[in-house]
Amino acid sequence: MRKWICYFLFLIYGFGMMVACRQSTDFIVKGVINHADGQIVYLENVGLSSVVLMDSVKLNSSGQFNFKKPRPEYPDFYRLRLVNQLINFAIDSTETVIFNADAESFATSYTVEGSINSSAIKEITLAQLEANQEIKRARNELKAGNIQDSTYQQALLNAVDKYKKEALRHIYGMPMSTAAYFALFQKIDGLLFFDLYDKNDSRAFGAVATSLHTLYPNNQRAMHLYNLALQSIKANRSDGRIDVDVNEVDFLEIELPDISGAKIKLSEVAKGKVVILNFTVYQSDFSPNLNQRLDNLFSKYNTRGLEIFQVSLDSDLHLWKNVVSHLGWTCVHDPQSMNSKLVSLYNVQKLPALFLFDRKGSIVKRIEDVSVLDRDIQALL
Repeated sequence: MRKWICYFLFLIYGFGMMVACRQSTDFIVKGVINHADGQIVYLENVGLSSVVLMDSVKLNSSGQFNFKKPRPEYPDFYRLRLVNQLINFAIDSTETVIFNADAESFATSYTVEGSINSSAIKEITLAQLEANQEIKRARNELKAGNIQDSTYQQALLNAVDKYKKEALRHIYGMPMSTAAYFALFQKIDGLLFFDLYDKNDSRAFGAVATSLHTLYPNNQRAMHLYNLALQSIKANRSDGRIDVDVNEVDFLEIELPDISGAKIKLSEVAKGKVVILNFTVYQSDFSPNLNQRLDNLFSKYNTRGLEIFQVSLDSDLHLWKNVVSHLGWTCVHDPQSMNSKLVSLYNVQKLPALFLFDRKGSIVKRIEDVSVLDRDIQALL
């Protein structure tokens, strides 16, 4: 009997301690940064649209720092900044997060204690950095003329797939976590690894969005992700549309030179027309077959209001001119090639990339299967 009474009292004490911990109104971020004497470490809050400086401390020879701040109402993201190096982490139910790092390798070789999600965020960050390094190496090879555009594209895809494999382990392993959210929104050259227009990636957005919306229905970050996931689902349905207010945004404008050097705008070509927007590389294995399919569609529907706006990312300008001289639709060339800002704007992760616009200038869908284009065009015309 006495044994059970003691056990019961122990449970009450333990529960009381847990409640006391949960009622704490602050969180603590502390640690040591070696070889950083005289440098300043900053604590920043990473919001949906901005980064806010919260505090800073000038380090002495010991390298110790200690920040104490009010606990956020909902799980949120923060970072430590030393010069131009960053350590990202999250604050959820944890109270104290401890970092140990060296000034030389601050962003990559640090250790973190007290937060499982922050440890996972480190793994995700390292996977992102590795993908960026692989793509940078391939881009340098492309610029040096050692590889072709198609080889560079394959290297890009391989690096993205490798990152996704690591990210999906966290996304599907614990979709309600801050680490899962963090993994979804990592970028490469300003471009999300996970594509809202891709059916497989759409499921990842949906898994995290549903979990966070269930846990935190009034949280701004959770609501934002939930709305993105809904748009992604609509875009990936065969009859779906992306809800775009055409009075506010008609096009993500493209203005590039054609074969004669004249600047051509997408908005001018597409006005009142059904448009196929195609990002492509003519120096690739897929190009001849794709252009033949597009030619069949153009011949069939051009008189009824179909236009094709084809953006070449080829680095070989002579090759591009030879090909487009035989094509009947609008062909433009981006001199930035694979470094094009348009690739980021349209979230182009692989080539060829095709988008379908209706007569009002709304993106109807991203085309994954060219064989269904005929049906989709008929429906819009």
